[in-house]
Amino acid sequence: MNHSPPFEIEVHRGTLVESRHRGIGAVVDARGNVIHAWGDTGRHIYPRSAIKPLQAIPLIESGAADCFSLSEAELALACASHNGERVHTDAVAAVLARIGCDPQDLECGAHRPYDVRAMDDLVRAQEEPTRLVNNCSGKHAGFLATARHLGEPTAGYSGSGHPVQQRLVAVLEAMGETSLKDTERGIDGCGIPVMGMPLADMALALARMADPSGLAGPRRQACTQIVQAIMAHPYNVAGRGRFDTVAMEAVPGRFVVKTGAEAVRAAIIPELGLGVALKIEDGSKRASEVAMATILERLGLIDEGAAAKFSPLLAPDVTNAAGDNVGTIRMADGFFT
Repeated sequence: MNHSPPFEIEVHRGTLVESRHRGIGAVVDARGNVIHAWGDTGRHIYPRSAIKPLQAIPLIESGAADCFSLSEAELALACASHNGERVHTDAVAAVLARIGCDPQDLECGAHRPYDVRAMDDLVRAQEEPTRLVNNCSGKHAGFLATARHLGEPTAGYSGSGHPVQQRLVAVLEAMGETSLKDTERGIDGCGIPVMGMPLADMALALARMADPSGLAGPRRQACTQIVQAIMAHPYNVAGRGRFDTVAMEAVPGRFVVKTGAEAVRAAIIPELGLGVALKIEDGSKRASEVAMATILERLGLIDEGAAAKFSPLLAPDVTNAAGDNVGTIRMADGFFT
């Protein structure tokens, strides 16, 4: 595995570099060739929500997506860490109704919407957030749809022993050509199991979604459908003001980007057949966004027409309480050399 130096994201305020965030990352092709790497790419990380596109594969392979007539937009929602806006919650509710479930069947719990306007709407209505608002509710609706279609119990689908979760482990192992049998274990924010996975193997799994030509027919088709759905409906994957949506809308149809908790990020790049995985060691979301934007830019994916919309992601402003620009966040010099 690679042991080159990690990359660094610098936070500039005036003439001083005030903070630094260190990260590891890998750019891999579908044959497992490491194209670029920073830090120890064999290090185990929890991939968190960055691998939701991979977790959606059984939804299609099982036949559940076809059985319940899931649209492209609903497939994208099954891969989402969404804002909890009405466009997201209404769509999840519609999927649940179609499969004969209701919001209480979701085992992801409830939390406040990520979107400030959506939260304001709840406050004005004097309502509490429901499980539909959980950023993972689309993924969990997909889990329930798969269980319903295959005649499995819906209760307990988030547990490690349930067939829903066992299929996800099998997908990750096959796509990443890795074994997760004896790796680290934990529980994700939405209640499902998480497993330690080498970062380079995560990048390989993503690369095989980008270039599924070496996969068997059903899985190849599932990967293609998922990638196309996300690129066609980037708002469903995140929402207003979120990095994933802004980046994909700025450069439509060229890549999928997906966030995960604790500053894990993923990218699927079909035209180059590449997968990207990165992790900021201190869990800084702001650093992971700049790192992913910089990698996409250095890979030549941001053409002249997209530059105006995409450039702010490469070096976002640091502002004070008055809204004045007092600094910037950017990749340190020496990256991609």
